[in-house]
Amino acid sequence: LLKPGVWATVIIATIVLILIGYQVFNKTIAPEFEPASIENMALPLPDKPSIAVLPFDNMSGNKEDEFFSDGITENIITAISKTNKLFVIARNSSFVYKGKPVMVKQIAEELGVRYVLEGSVQKFENQVRITAQLIDATAGHHLWAERYDRNLKDIFSLQDEITMKIVTALRIKLTDGEQARMWGSQHKNIDVFLKAMEGNKLYRSFTKASLIRYGQLGQEIVDIDPDSTSGYLMLGWYNYRLALLGKTKNPKEHIGKAFKMAQKATSLDESDPFAHVLLGMIYSLRREYEKAIAEGERSIELFPNGAMAHGVFASTLCYADMPDEAMGHITQAIRLNPSPASWYYVTLGKCYRGKGQNEQALTAYKKALHLNPKAMVNHMFLAIIYALLDRQEEADAAAKKVLEIDPNFSVRLITKAWPYKNQDYLKSLVDAMHKAGLPD
Repeated sequence: LLKPGVWATVIIATIVLILIGYQVFNKTIAPEFEPASIENMALPLPDKPSIAVLPFDNMSGNKEDEFFSDGITENIITAISKTNKLFVIARNSSFVYKGKPVMVKQIAEELGVRYVLEGSVQKFENQVRITAQLIDATAGHHLWAERYDRNLKDIFSLQDEITMKIVTALRIKLTDGEQARMWGSQHKNIDVFLKAMEGNKLYRSFTKASLIRYGQLGQEIVDIDPDSTSGYLMLGWYNYRLALLGKTKNPKEHIGKAFKMAQKATSLDESDPFAHVLLGMIYSLRREYEKAIAEGERSIELFPNGAMAHGVFASTLCYADMPDEAMGHITQAIRLNPSPASWYYVTLGKCYRGKGQNEQALTAYKKALHLNPKAMVNHMFLAIIYALLDRQEEADAAAKKVLEIDPNFSVRLITKAWPYKNQDYLKSLVDAMHKAGLPD
């Protein structure tokens, strides 16, 4: 037996080793970061817990698995965006940092958020390993870090588990309705999940081939699982884009198909916000403004952090001749998505134009053009606003660019689909296009 003095030495040595081991573990798993400065935030810090979910790194060594890791990130963003107790940066702005060696401090300051979630995905045959860590950027340390090794078929419950960890760590109390929406995954079949993730990537590529494949994937999902909303929504968006982009000889027929698909999706899951977004857009095209507004309001209720939902609703309100109300939603959309697609600024320009603030509209349209100089519509709206401002030389130059991109451009054809409630306002846009030299 050891003497009491020796026992004391052993105990002290053991405690020291434990403390050293804890410090090594803490530095390895949860290292300290240089904290983000609230004073240096590019955007005001929201008065509720704010978070950016960065794209999970694809560690599989297979480029084809990229849409899988991206899809997991998107699903987590969508889930936590369904409560108004959080402020969640949109997918587009989070994905700006994909593949870039950027410090958490910089991300938090540029996006105006306190918390950052980052992680990685490694997929091998039917197994998947996911690491995730939640960082308090303003304090400069982790709140938690976990590694999960699961069978691929358990990916749905794993996404819910990570989402729950975020909510718990940020001390958010959800209502029963929020829990039902957040945990209720629309994907119950792994094949449906994988096809939907592939479809999400295709939808953003804006090519004719990718749009066709997107529609094919939607039909494949419906064939596999007729009770999944995702297949019907993909078919709905497919037909909607065909009609709006002039890819079909009978746009009304495809709008009708899109409407039926959106209605089918809501019949399967009334709480799916994307179905209400699509329905709202279609009701606008049909000049059913009250129904369009009701669908927009429902989409925001279900998806309060949905930048796209706010942006589309703003467009709906502009068409319904409610620019003041629209302004609040497009401003919120851009705050949720600080690195938006150009259409956000086009919508902002519409709001200013509807309020008669043409100089501010010009600034917005210039931002849209900067984001996407190849888009014909961005040059078209510049031609309109320059004409309204009596800046004829610049209006002529913008109109010339429109015709370079689309030699078959027609004022009559493009404005025929614009569902403005205020016909005097619509006439002013048509007159401005003619003044800029665009052909009828």
